[in-house]
Amino acid sequence: MPFAHLTNHLDTLKNQGLYRSRRIINSPQGIHLQLDGKTVTNFCSNDYLGLANHPAVVQAFKNAADHYGVGSGSAHLICGHSTAHHALEEELAAFTGRERALLFSTGYMANIGVINALIGRGDTVFEDRLNHASLLDGGLSSGAVFKRYAHSDVSHLDSLLTEATGNKLIVTDGVFSMDGDFAPLKDLSLAAKRHDAWLMIDDAHGLGVIGEKGGGMVEYYGLNADDVPVLMGTLGKGFGTFGAFVAGSEVLIETLIQKARTYVYTTALPAAVAEATRASLKIVIAESWRRDKLNSLVAHFRTGAEQLGLHLMSSSSPIQPILIGDSQRTVAISNALLASGFLVSAIRPPTVARGTARLRVTLSVAHDEEQIDRLLAALKEQKSQFADTM
Repeated sequence: MPFAHLTNHLDTLKNQGLYRSRRIINSPQGIHLQLDGKTVTNFCSNDYLGLANHPAVVQAFKNAADHYGVGSGSAHLICGHSTAHHALEEELAAFTGRERALLFSTGYMANIGVINALIGRGDTVFEDRLNHASLLDGGLSSGAVFKRYAHSDVSHLDSLLTEATGNKLIVTDGVFSMDGDFAPLKDLSLAAKRHDAWLMIDDAHGLGVIGEKGGGMVEYYGLNADDVPVLMGTLGKGFGTFGAFVAGSEVLIETLIQKARTYVYTTALPAAVAEATRASLKIVIAESWRRDKLNSLVAHFRTGAEQLGLHLMSSSSPIQPILIGDSQRTVAISNALLASGFLVSAIRPPTVARGTARLRVTLSVAHDEEQIDRLLAALKEQKSQFADTM
């Protein structure tokens, strides 16, 4: 039988509570989703600022589609780079305080492309142990010596840097996507300067969301482009659209245009998406109340969860993981919450380490305190399922 070993592998995943399934959504993104004919309250989206279905963003997309069509036609370097793309790049550069910005079709492609363009054989890349898979894959595929340091442990990183040769690139998430905690960016920057290394941050979950002006982790720590020379951000989270960008110096961006294979050899994202993002960027900049409300909702959730005795992880971001431990129990709780009308993801290995399965609750500015209270009530009903995590 063809692929018999694959069938056995799939059966093993199911028995271990690690099988992944897609859910089919029949509604716009938002806090209320139509799922299998049922309306559920969504607590697992990365649309933190509620912009994925914002009327101004949707209208900008429609207007641009009327003008540009729905496809970009080619790669940026052939005939796919429109005035919409170029304007968005200039606006993202200004937003991040950098000389230039460069659009990528996805965050995964941005991370792979940047790391591979900057380092190779004879160089060394240093990555936080809890970095996103795209960062790890970028480091592993680069051909450079690959070193992982203990999570947020700058002393460990320092010792590894001392032994390294060649070009040195430190790579970290800004907000860790499965834990919600912040990278020690200021200390990482100092370590990079001590050892003549470059520092790259993937601020996918910070830009637009963290900081008074939405400048992400660089703003939060009071740093600048000299401190963090390579900044990657995605557009499908705080900005509510799709795609990614890298911001930095003129030399960095021109190097990526020449050498980043995931930029050179892929179709540009549609111009209509770029125009929609320009609209969402204006909202991110102008409406700081969204970040204020989000911070208030985070505090409200944490207070309620702590009163229930839930095992929260250390996070002040909209990512609020509840540690369960066992994968099958985590799936059972997630399914019970869904039956009660709440969509909360069960995060299991290999996304997180074995024995650290969790419910990943994410908050949006579109939520209100009443919805959070109802989720907490549903979690309270499942309290017995949490067992040894309480």
